[in-house]
Amino acid sequence: MDQLQTKSVVLDAESIDRVLTRITHEILEANKGAGDIALVGIVTRGDLLAGELARRIEAIEGVRVPVGSLDISFYRDDVALRLAPEVYSTNIPFAVEGRSIVLVDDVLYTGRTIRAALDAIMDYGRPAAIQLAVLVDRGHRELPIRADYVGKNVPSSSSEQVRLFLEAVDGRSAVEILQAAPGEHIGSAPLNEGTSQGGEG
Repeated sequence: MDQLQTKSVVLDAESIDRVLTRITHEILEANKGAGDIALVGIVTRGDLLAGELARRIEAIEGVRVPVGSLDISFYRDDVALRLAPEVYSTNIPFAVEGRSIVLVDDVLYTGRTIRAALDAIMDYGRPAAIQLAVLVDRGHRELPIRADYVGKNVPSSSSEQVRLFLEAVDGRSAVEILQAAPGEHIGSAPLNEGTSQGGEG
């Protein structure tokens, strides 16, 4: 990671705060309130964003919506190519049956992470609907996946990385475009040194 250089900062801490507030209102408007929605974040950054969205929904509606985290390591279509995929824990402490699930991720890229997440959620039941909220959509889709709620569209080349850093784990909050090594498509910053960097969705 030391060889990666920040090319530009596309969202600073204040911008991320404003974007999350807007996404919160959009989710509530589209679902006519907190109702039967639940948030499921994809680790390792989407789960942190899901928790933040839940706090904002509670502040507005006075309702604490259920929040879960989803590890899609073994649902990825490239899992056979990974010698030792980093495994995190999935924690969905509520029934998904009949709920409107808002899937939350940090960076939407090829769409393959989201496809894997859809497969994983279906193993827990049949939700009434699944919506997708992402902080950043950087394009370059390989599958027909579209987000319902987008914080910011960030045009980027395939030789670049788009990463979310969060104060809670990185000591700062920002979305940055980093110059990447050829062939790398890595989205989230690692939670700490030695952990997997997570894939862009």
